[in-house]
Parts: sequence; C-alpha cells; structure tokens
Amino acid sequence: MPRSYRRRGRWSLTPIGFVLPLAALAGLYYWHGHRSAAPGLGETPFSTAADTETGQFARCSGPVRRTCVVDGDTFWYEGEKIRIADINTPETSKPECAEEARLGAIATKRLTALLNEGPFSLQPGGDGRDKDRYGRALRVVTRQGRSLGAALVDEGLAEQWQGYRRDWC
Repeated sequence: MPRSYRRRGRWSLTPIGFVLPLAALAGLYYWHGHRSAAPGLGETPFSTAADTETGQFARCSGPVRRTCVVDGDTFWYEGEKIRIADINTPETSKPECAEEARLGAIATKRLTALLNEGPFSLQPGGDGRDKDRYGRALRVVTRQGRSLGAALVDEGLAEQWQGYRRDWC
C-alpha cells in the first residue's frame, strides 16, 4: 500500500508511494496490450506472434459450440468457427466412402490432441482472405512457429491446401 505522510498542512507521497502505482499500471499495460492492438489498428484478436491461445478441446456435439473440434480442419475456439487455412482433411459429416470416413475420424482425434497439447497461435491465412465462403475464420494454427496443419500432413491425415478438395476415396 502506498505510504503518504502529512507535512506542513498538505499531503505528500513518498517516492515509493509514487513509483509503485506507476510500475503496476505499466505492467498491466504490457500484460494486456502486447497480445493484440486495439480494433481498427490492423490486427484481429487472433493475430499474435506468441503461443498464447489455450483451451480444453473435445469433439463438438449439440447446438452450442464454444471450444470444440468439428473435424480434422475445422474447430470452434471461444465461440468462433475456424477453418485451418493451410490444410484439407477428409470429410466426416458426409464422407464419400468408408476410407474417407475412417481417415476423417482419425484426423479429428489427432487435431483434438494437438490443440490440447499446449498453447498455440492463430495467424491469418496466407491468401489474404479473413473468412471462407461459409463464414469461417481462416487461420493457420502454429505452436513454436510450426504449423499444426503441417504435422497432420506429415502424418498422412491431411494434405496441404491447394484451393480445392481432394478425393480421399
């Protein structure tokens, strides 16, 4: 608690009583201000270089979706639907064959595990679009500078996004 003392009829702060509140305000400014700029300054709530996003992800179910995984390349994070911009994975909602359904289920489980492994970053997609035609936010998900989508590609559960969907059958 800042100390003050009364001297010759007026209140005055000691040097420590003046410096401590300023240091606390500066700390709060950097704590909250470094994650993203205020809206309108060219950054979105997802544009951050540090791995600061975290959540407890499970498979999506029911009409209310806050933080959950839809399939291998789509998930909800804090109420926003996100499409991983750098990959394409097999469909799970309307697969065209049993093999696509099988791979899609594995990709979904793997994405869930990757998101739950620790902090990650959400970066804008590389093609300049913020959203896809379905209104999903297009983001590249990274951890320590490495794309989680690339990890799925390396494991054979996804392909690098080429602008169209592949036939998985």
